[in-house]
Amino acid sequence: MLEKNNDDYFEKQKPSIIRSILGLATFTTIIPLNVFTSIEEMAKVTWFWPVINGVIGIFGALLSYVLSTYLHLPVLLIATIIYGFFILINGFNHVDGLMDLGDGMMVHGTPERKLKIMKDPISGVGGICTLFIVATTTIAAIYQIIDLNLYLLLIVTELSGKVGLLTCCISSKAGKEGIGKYFIESITPFKYILGLIVSIIIATLINPQLGIFGIIGGIFGGALAALFGKRHLKVANGDVLGSSNELGRLFSLIFIIIAISFI
Repeated sequence: MLEKNNDDYFEKQKPSIIRSILGLATFTTIIPLNVFTSIEEMAKVTWFWPVINGVIGIFGALLSYVLSTYLHLPVLLIATIIYGFFILINGFNHVDGLMDLGDGMMVHGTPERKLKIMKDPISGVGGICTLFIVATTTIAAIYQIIDLNLYLLLIVTELSGKVGLLTCCISSKAGKEGIGKYFIESITPFKYILGLIVSIIIATLINPQLGIFGIIGGIFGGALAALFGKRHLKVANGDVLGSSNELGRLFSLIFIIIAISFI
């Protein structure tokens, strides 16, 4: 979920690309960069978001390597720790959005009623079950990647989570309110293609054979989240965007694992 309750969080500053990028990283992660700027300035660099997540993926890949090579922990435990690390570093924002969307999808009624349910701070069975399915499947997929010693692909899959978010932005209609609309409205076809090209270059440099499949999986996951948003809400909000990140990561992992069996 892309929401903040502190009205003083955003500050008008002299615009700069670097400040916007650092502000976006501050806003969406728990990394203590302490660079605060306006939501409009952050939204301008939405296309760069996958690279920020790629940096997070580097730490996840390094952590998985250390836990496996030097501490010799069981692979299932490592996979669980890595998944926990990824959702923690993002401040649980995207997981929160996934649970809210799960609640909304399970409710019968109008889009307005679904949106009202999604704003309820208490998660229902729909949200809990949605998180359980996505989390356990993601952990199982990370297990396979680590078991094959393909640690660097965790960079690709984390980067692909934000490719999913960009895909959801470009293929969705923004709601009338909420922070999510700024990111959706900021993405033009040019910026989307730019972010996609940068992501593909990074992914193929990491793994020429499998990297592109991770990106394709991220696109699929983001498109799926956009479809859920259109079907149930008619629009996309911060919860839908948060869900697109989690689904983008998940399907990136799945597409890579499928590709491995054919290569």
